[in-house]
Amino acid sequence: MGSRVPAKRVLGLAVPALGVLAAEPLYVLVDTAVVGHLGALPLAGLALGGVLFTQVATQLTFLSYGTTARTARLFGAGRRADAVQEGVQATWLALAVGLVVIVVGQLLAAPAAHLLAGGEVADQAVAWLRIALFGAPFVLVTMAGNGWMRGVEDTVRPLGYVLLGNGLSAVLCPLLVHVAGWGLEGSAVANVVAQVLSAGLFFRALFAEDVALKPQPKLMRAQLGLGRDLVLRSLAFQACFISAASVAARTSVAAVGAHQIVLQLWTFLALVLDSLAIAAQAIVGQALGAHRQEEAKRFAWQITGYGLGFGVLLGAVFAALAGVIPPLFTSDPLVLGEVPHAWWFFVVLQPIAGVVFALDGVLLGAGDAGFLRTATLVSAAVGFLPLVWASLAFGWGLVGIWSGLSAFMVLRLVTLLVRTRSGRWARVGVVW
Repeated sequence: MGSRVPAKRVLGLAVPALGVLAAEPLYVLVDTAVVGHLGALPLAGLALGGVLFTQVATQLTFLSYGTTARTARLFGAGRRADAVQEGVQATWLALAVGLVVIVVGQLLAAPAAHLLAGGEVADQAVAWLRIALFGAPFVLVTMAGNGWMRGVEDTVRPLGYVLLGNGLSAVLCPLLVHVAGWGLEGSAVANVVAQVLSAGLFFRALFAEDVALKPQPKLMRAQLGLGRDLVLRSLAFQACFISAASVAARTSVAAVGAHQIVLQLWTFLALVLDSLAIAAQAIVGQALGAHRQEEAKRFAWQITGYGLGFGVLLGAVFAALAGVIPPLFTSDPLVLGEVPHAWWFFVVLQPIAGVVFALDGVLLGAGDAGFLRTATLVSAAVGFLPLVWASLAFGWGLVGIWSGLSAFMVLRLVTLLVRTRSGRWARVGVVW
């Protein structure tokens, strides 16, 4: 049968990656709690603005996940300098795309917010978003930096970079929002400060490497080829989550506030579970780059077991804390009254999410982006979107929205298990 990948190696990658992944949503949770005490309307504005800004990162995940897959294969093949060069080119792409995002985002912020919600909620969202957009290039540089450093199994330094930025921002947020009296806009300024500092540290890491820093269009085009499938996959995710936010906003201010609280917790735990996926990307990519196909296949099922166990544990913890956590984010009784309509879906989905995110990491590490794209698009079209929009038509509220998310996750689970069992994803060598 062969040996398993040592748990120490998995944890050595997953634990620092967990810190990186958890830092941003943990800051957003702090941000949500700080803004939540301004009232339901600013909280709803943050919810809508946050969903719109999230499109920047989620549509461009190839800068992180795609870079890890490409870098890990090269590193596994003994070509470290070439692996780091992938990070250089991903950083150039991040800067170029980030500047485009600022310009386009400023033009579309108001129309997009009013299309999704309208009224005072949209006005609040736009005020936050116009400031937050200036952090876009720095968010993307941080994604690229995490991508190449994970691929060469350097996960400790990125943790320090992200914690320094977000730690400063977590201190600034309550000071700017409440003490300085900047309100919702203060939270956006604190976000940008964190993003600038973290990106600067990733720049420094690249400058310290003995590689050329000039742009290489050929490599960037290759990265964009893999990125195409990951962008389409991300579009499916965001069609779902934007639809959910829009339906919640059209239900009531209390519903969108409750959805924001539970969705941010979902995002936080998704990234906690995704720490295993980061380990899987690096380990699978390196194994396949070194022509160790059987090791990669064995590890796929090993990481599945880890994900299931981790998900069960998280579900149990948040079930026990159902009456404790929501009041930390808001004291509004109407918002708190809506939270249980989403909370128990969130709890029950954790074991499923643990397996899904682990296998996502396996297939991303293998560069199986085409399959992931198709499976995600089908799961969104068949599972999530019909139930979300039916909940608007029939007045199902948060129960309908979170039923859609549940259907989406179950469909993804089935498709990922079938694909992993087939073994067709395990192509060896540097395949691009």
